[in-house]
Amino acid sequence: MSGRMASLARRAANDRPALPDAASVLSALPMPAVVLDANDQFRFANQAAEQFFQQSIATLMGMSLGEFLAEDSRVFALLRQVRIQDSPVSDHHLLLQSPRLNRSGVSAHGAPLPEMAGAVVLTLADGSTAAMLDRQLNFLGAARGATAMAAMLGHEIKNPLSGIRGAAQLLEQNASEADIELTQLIQDETDRIRNLIDRMEMFSDRPIDRAPVNIHRVLDHVRRVSQSGFASHLRIVEEYDPSLPPVWGNRDQLVQILLNLVKNAAEALSESGQERGEIHLITAYHHGVRIAVPGTSERVHLPLQIIVRDNGPGIPEELRSNLFEPFITTKRGGQGLGLALVAKLVSNHGALIECDSRPGRTSFRLSMPAPPPGEPIPLELD
Repeated sequence: MSGRMASLARRAANDRPALPDAASVLSALPMPAVVLDANDQFRFANQAAEQFFQQSIATLMGMSLGEFLAEDSRVFALLRQVRIQDSPVSDHHLLLQSPRLNRSGVSAHGAPLPEMAGAVVLTLADGSTAAMLDRQLNFLGAARGATAMAAMLGHEIKNPLSGIRGAAQLLEQNASEADIELTQLIQDETDRIRNLIDRMEMFSDRPIDRAPVNIHRVLDHVRRVSQSGFASHLRIVEEYDPSLPPVWGNRDQLVQILLNLVKNAAEALSESGQERGEIHLITAYHHGVRIAVPGTSERVHLPLQIIVRDNGPGIPEELRSNLFEPFITTKRGGQGLGLALVAKLVSNHGALIECDSRPGRTSFRLSMPAPPPGEPIPLELD
């Protein structure tokens, strides 16, 4: 009987599915996870870590954590504690800031790895990602507010403005020289208000046609337009991933988005008097970015990254949280509609835009979807 029981136990054990190895488990985690050896050199990184550190896994394997963080970072204190206590340690609300990294609200969890002396498994819960999604919802709210405002202004103000301007023109015919100056002022101001309303009407909700778009051709067009005009005095650096597939978007709106971002960067560099102003146009592929579609259970994958980065003075901290709202600007005479329009056009694409800014480095990162499965890709876009 005992032999039969043992045989059944062996058979049950053989029928169990094989357990995955540790690397497979870490690779499947949605949060950044790395293995650091006793010298804090990277020995393993999952895809989420690749996006977190903005380096490929192959590149990370030749680097140490000290190349991303200052020596006094609380992360190193956490790693020391893990090794001394030989037990898991956590820390929260970390600010990870260096020339290579700028993340806030990060939670770090470290645990010893018994198979490798002194090694630590480090996972990072990035609070800035949640903040980014919150900001995106705010951008969508700002775009909807601008849309409603544009509709109201178009219906309620443009017709009276035409009447005011016409009356000023009639008065001008019989006015004295001093009064002509006043009638011209009335016409100029009504024209200015009408132009503002016309710009606001760009926010109206109109469906867009989308198709596979070669984003590198769009960027090349934006670069040529910029360098023939407002960015002629600046160096524009292209850092493209040549294997990037087409994005799913509207070419004309993508040109408008990127021209706005490059123009903002050029103006920031010009106003700061930066002698060696540079604008970097960057593309990359990252697996981990997904957002939920409001009102559905659908999650949209946004793996295609387009980044516009400059080495200007940065955006004042007090403006960053509402940067994409209408009428927010740091420019003299600016109307604060450029980035609000960018937010609206990005939302048209079901995409994400985020801003990371500090003195000497400001990046606008656009996360775009790829064409839906089965969508035919024109040969010229391959």
